[in-house]
Amino acid sequence: MFSSLPANAEKLLSWKWPEIEPYYQDLKQRELSPDNVDRWMAEWSRIYSLVDEVYNRLYVASTVDTADQEAKRLFDSYLDEVQPRFKASEQSLKEKLLASGLCPKGFELQLKKIRVEAEIFRRENLPLLAEEQKLRSKYSALTGSQTVQWQGRETTVAQLKPVYQEQDRALREQAWRLASERQLGDREALNGLWREYFELRQAIAKNAGFSNYRDYRWKHLLRFDYSPDDCLAFGEAIEREVVPAAEMIYSRRREKLGVDKLRPWDLSVDPDNRPPLKPFRDMEELVSKTSQAFRRLDPELAGQFGLMVQEGLLDLENRKNKRPGGYCTTLAAAKRPFIFANAVGVHGDVQTLLHESGHAFHAFASAGLPYVQQAEAPMEFCEVASMAMELLAGRHLGAFYGQEDANRAFRDHLEGLILFWPYMAVVDAFQHWAYENPG
Repeated sequence: MFSSLPANAEKLLSWKWPEIEPYYQDLKQRELSPDNVDRWMAEWSRIYSLVDEVYNRLYVASTVDTADQEAKRLFDSYLDEVQPRFKASEQSLKEKLLASGLCPKGFELQLKKIRVEAEIFRRENLPLLAEEQKLRSKYSALTGSQTVQWQGRETTVAQLKPVYQEQDRALREQAWRLASERQLGDREALNGLWREYFELRQAIAKNAGFSNYRDYRWKHLLRFDYSPDDCLAFGEAIEREVVPAAEMIYSRRREKLGVDKLRPWDLSVDPDNRPPLKPFRDMEELVSKTSQAFRRLDPELAGQFGLMVQEGLLDLENRKNKRPGGYCTTLAAAKRPFIFANAVGVHGDVQTLLHESGHAFHAFASAGLPYVQQAEAPMEFCEVASMAMELLAGRHLGAFYGQEDANRAFRDHLEGLILFWPYMAVVDAFQHWAYENPG
């Protein structure tokens, strides 16, 4: 049966569920034994990696141009026609493996995860999960289309970031207010999306037997080793230990800028009156200098980054109708990562590319595992690779700057990490509160 399965996921992009289903039926109908469980698992891994890659390719297409109606149609069609059946078939195989009492070689940890996934699965949630993904796409389309008129030309909100680093305070304020007014113009629509998300997620949790979405999501994220209370205690530790350091950083900035009160447009400018850092002029230079930094760090990592460049697996430049932010996703069957970013010429773009490259190197490192399911690490551990890469490669910013500016950029980044912690704790605490108190 599996000899007819294509090796390339691109060939599955046009497949409908009836063309995929026979492979799952074949796996479901086989008797499992210690002699065949490893081969069975390998073939499950193969079909899973292909269908998962189809999802990721369609997702990428829907984010690089949120105005592409054909990409939206294909992605929505997948969410409606393939994903629910795919997830239901995956559940059947999980139940089969668990019922067998067998464990493929090296699969002990993943078996623990599968047990939880099978426990919280509910068929009635499948259309709700598809709808949740569509809401994400709506959010991306809404925020990706936000532009303003700046100095006579249409500019995305992200493209104003370099202005926030200019020494002219009035200019910074003008740009910040312009961007904020544009974002506030979508306030009603964004609040509407939030309400839809909130109600949908409460329904998903209730269907799965949970009193609130926070508790459901905790299990969904496969958090075995710490509790929600540990999270809140961590937030309290940040308030106690990190907030004073953040306040000191802000106080020093205020004094150096000579202002009575820091405003939002004062947070990106250099407080020592130095000109903005200019790490690169265009995407070609960003890629070239990042490659140089990785060569200084580790030749193997540099080779992997070079392979991504060669195969067109980077989409880095900000543009209208591109989903905001950055991400790295994995094309599982091809054993390749893909990096998405929104670079506009500031040092934060360098850090974003280093961060997402950490995810990419993690994907390359795990690509050789026997089963693709083993490569699916929990969110927290995925961030170990990416955050670590910011710091490891951050010692090689001489690829972008002279030594003085390289030191400045790295120091700014370290300060930024301190300032990020209180923000992170506030957002996390808000999510706990919101989902625990739906009324």
